[in-house]
This record gives sequence, C-alpha cells and structure tokens, in this order.
Amino acid sequence: MGEAVDPRRRVPRTDTMLADPALAAAAATLGRARVKAAVGHAQQRARHGEIGPEQVRDAALAALPAPTPRAVLNATGVVLHTNLGRAVLSPAAVDALVAAAGSTDVELDLGTGRRARRGREALAALAAAVPDAAAVHVVNNGAAALVLAATALAAGREIVVSRGELVEIGDGFRLPDLLASTGARLREVGTTNRTTRDDYARALGPDTGFVLKVHPSNFVVTGFTSAVGVDDLATLGVPVVVDIGSGLLTADPLLPAEPDAASTLRAGANLVTASGDKLLGGPQAGLLLGDADLVDRLRRHPLARALRVDKLTLAALAATLHGSSTPTRDALHADPAVLRDRCEQLRDALGAEGHKAEVVPSVAVVGGGGAPGVELDSWALSLPERYAAALRLGDPPVLGRVVRGRLLLDLRCVSADADDTLRDAVLRTAG
Repeated sequence: MGEAVDPRRRVPRTDTMLADPALAAAAATLGRARVKAAVGHAQQRARHGEIGPEQVRDAALAALPAPTPRAVLNATGVVLHTNLGRAVLSPAAVDALVAAAGSTDVELDLGTGRRARRGREALAALAAAVPDAAAVHVVNNGAAALVLAATALAAGREIVVSRGELVEIGDGFRLPDLLASTGARLREVGTTNRTTRDDYARALGPDTGFVLKVHPSNFVVTGFTSAVGVDDLATLGVPVVVDIGSGLLTADPLLPAEPDAASTLRAGANLVTASGDKLLGGPQAGLLLGDADLVDRLRRHPLARALRVDKLTLAALAATLHGSSTPTRDALHADPAVLRDRCEQLRDALGAEGHKAEVVPSVAVVGGGGAPGVELDSWALSLPERYAAALRLGDPPVLGRVVRGRLLLDLRCVSADADDTLRDAVLRTAG
C-alpha cells in the first residue's frame, strides 16, 4: 500500500484562491492584500485541521467584511427612510454620478476653454424649477443652508423666531444650538402653541438680522394653536427666511400641509432653505432660493466655500431636476390597486413553492422628517415574524416592519422590477 497523502498537501494554492471569481471580486473592492491575508488565515486553519481543504474558499470569504454600504430592499412602507439614506436616486441621477466620477467640466466652459461658474448646470436647473426665485445656491445639506444664512445675515445680531418652531432636527441636533453656533442671538417670541404677528413686531429692533420661520416637518401640533403665515411676516419690514425643510419645490395635492418653495416665495419670503434628499428625491444637498442680493451675499461669504457641494452631488442634483419623475415621487403616488395586484402575484408565486403568505392592507408614511401625519393607503405581503431577521441578514437585505407578530413587506417603496428579487429572497429564507 502507498503512503497516505498528507492532508496539508491538499490545501489550495494562494494563486488559485485569488483567481476564484468571488475572491477576485472581493479583491477589487477591498484590496488584494486584505483578501490575500484572509486566504492565508483560512489556509492555516486547514493545515491545522480546523477546517477541510475544500472549505478554504468559503472560510476566506466569511472572514471578509461585507461591502458597505449595502443595497437594501426597502419594504418598510416608509418612503424617505432616514436609516436607509432617505431618497432613492433616479436612474438618470445614478448615470450622472458615474459620469461625474471622472474628469468633468464642473468649473470649465468647454466652448471658451476658460473657468466657468461651478455647478452652473445644477443651478440653472434649480432656477428653472422654481422661477419665483430670483437667485439660487446649493450647499451640502439643509442644516448647512440655514447655518450659512444665519452666519451671513445675522452673526452678532438677532434672529426672531417663534418658540413653537425651535425644533430638534434629529440625532440630538437642536435648531437653537445650531443657530447659536453661528454667532447669532435668538429672540424667541410667542409660546409653544400660539404666536401672533404682534409678538414678532414687538421683538423687532436695530439688531434684528431677520425673522425666521421654520416648518416643524417631523411633528404636528394640534388644538389651541396659532401661527403667523409668511404673507403676514413679509409686512414687518425685515428679511424673512423660511426653512421649509423637506425640499418640495412646487405644491403637491397629496401633501396639502407641506410648504413648497414656489408658494413660500410668492407669499413674500426673501429666502427659502430646504433639503435636496427628501421630497425633491435627489442627493443630499441644501437649497437656497430667494432674493438675488441675499443669495449673492451668501454665495460670496467665506463659509460658503466650506459648505460647497462636490461634483457628484451637483451632477446628481442636475439630473434629478431635469428628470420627469423620481423614485420618491413614484412611491408617494403609487396606485394602491397596483400594489395589491403585485402582492397577490407574489403570494401566488410563493404558494406555488409551498410557502404560505397573506396579502393585507397597509399604511405607508412619507418619513424623513416630511409630511407628519400623512398616511398612504398601501398593501403588503404578510409573513410569520421569524422571517424578519433572516431577510434582514440576507443578500440582498430585505427590511420590512413587524406588526402584531407578523412581518409586513410593504411594496410601496419596492420597484416593480425588484419583485422577483423579493420573491427569491423570501424563498431562500423559507428554505
């Protein structure tokens, strides 16, 4: 009889492992050195008898971190889910991001060969979308837009604001702290639930930088309340800055209580600030729209340089504004009857494989600090709660919501062309 072959000789070679398609793909993302180290560790485990030689590949892959961020199927029914990055970019915006990843004409006029205004295409698109704005500017997020306005217009001076509008914008960041960091002083007027025009008028003085009106976009105050409209504030004789929050550029009948930039400017606001990654459905950005002299002061302020957006954001924003729709708008205006039909088709497909699911009515929401209290009729696939964790940890991860012991997969935010992916994910989980 021949001598037994040493199992260590069966451990696959490093170059063979690195040529494996899955490991090669990981090397393209994580770097060859990191993947090679994971392979080496798995080979040592095999040589010590901890795993079999045939398990080296899988052990190396398991030791590597998952790519981040990971694409997730949002079946929560929350259109602008903050933990999932809020707005889903349109295909046109994604294409623009890819194009902008290389060298671009972001600050170059190709016709003359000379330097041009940075992001002129995105700015022109924003101006065209809101003709009521005499001028526009873009910074890196909504909070930055308000900080720039406060710094340029009220540093060392007073900002008059209603107590009922001193909101917390999330993750512990509070509007009073944000504004105070600019060197401005807050002059609070009115009470939590009621503020009148006279409250503002009595607070005005030579130190007034501007009157600020903030849309409380993540909560609703009802009952014995009163607030002052932009049209009344515009009669006070000082600049009026309005933070509408969610980036709605023009009125949407679906969201009647949500202020939009065009209507706010027509009502008399001198400056409107908003976010680009909420109801606009674009990339994270802070939008400034209003009087030409005010916007020009902001654009020329030294802080504007620190808050400027990169070429990727400008490209995605321009594509978003040029496009006819966005995934955000499509999800908000999805037809419940169509959602129900898609749910029923998924239920039947799962049933054909021996897995029972139910189709149930659901209530979706806007999310992302926009349109609080607005409920959207929707439909969901209902599964046992035990599916929740397995789907969340799957590939791709699927996130639903658990209600009374059942996992609901609401299709409002899932594009129709992802239905097969969702079905396959459920089947893998079901085993």
